[in-house]
Amino acid sequence: MNPLYLTEGDVVATLTMRDALILVEHAARALAEGRAQNRPRQRAYLPSAVIQVLAASYESRMGHKTYTVAMKGRGARFWYTLFNDNGEMLALMEADALGQIRTGAASGVATRFLARTDAHTLAVIGTGWQARSQLEACFHVRDFTRVLVYGRDPQRRAAFCEEMAARIGHAVEPVDSARDAVAEADVVCTMTSASKPVLEGAWLRPGTHVNAAGSNRATAQEIDVETVTRASVVAVEDLAQAKVESGDLQAANESGDWSWERATLLSDVVAGHTLGRTADDQITLFESLGIGLWDIAAASHVFDTCIVEGRGAKLPIPS
Repeated sequence: MNPLYLTEGDVVATLTMRDALILVEHAARALAEGRAQNRPRQRAYLPSAVIQVLAASYESRMGHKTYTVAMKGRGARFWYTLFNDNGEMLALMEADALGQIRTGAASGVATRFLARTDAHTLAVIGTGWQARSQLEACFHVRDFTRVLVYGRDPQRRAAFCEEMAARIGHAVEPVDSARDAVAEADVVCTMTSASKPVLEGAWLRPGTHVNAAGSNRATAQEIDVETVTRASVVAVEDLAQAKVESGDLQAANESGDWSWERATLLSDVVAGHTLGRTADDQITLFESLGIGLWDIAAASHVFDTCIVEGRGAKLPIPS
């Protein structure tokens, strides 16, 4: 069979957030049980661009997401290449929406396993493309009665709240500062392009869960050191990748008030191999960087659904 070419439209039509939450949770459990493999992100550079690759194997498939970011042009370009256990190419798919949905789902899974069961107020800092899936995923896993959003641009903030209220069927309230959003929150998501912290640990109430999902650069911090040091649980997706990419955790480690030995794997929490939250007053943190395992779980689902629905164009190359 010739491999399929699948578009962003095919991905959006076949991958819901509810699907993604299930897929990421199952993949996390498989990783903890040795039924999946993940490889940390690899980067190679030109003076004007960078290419990034995330590879993983899961069940009977393997694959990688490749994306490029250039100083000129239209920004990042994302592709996923999926193979079977005979090394045959199954699909090449556009993967921008795939990455957005699975990133939100990872925060949703972390919220399901680490946030208090009675959490009722969600705060989101950031109003960009990726922040949408953060809000949607978390809204699926807890019965939030309030959703508060802060972004620097008032008009963009208002538009984001209007759009997301229509999507989730619940009021989404704009607020005037990050501190105002966080002060009343039980769950906080940060999804920004900031290089300096947009969240201060001093703002957090006891019992808050934080998803820090905006940065995978060692040179950037989205949350301050106090956010990390106040957390009783600091969960990561892949420890080796976190040590290279997480400016948030590197800064905390360098401060001497926190060390890598205190990090735990989200997959181990999901599988019940490691304790997550053990008290209602604990602060918990998920430091989300994005891993290839989430991509392959989502891409396999998209491919299988597209086969059933007859979607995609056959590529004129042998599989």
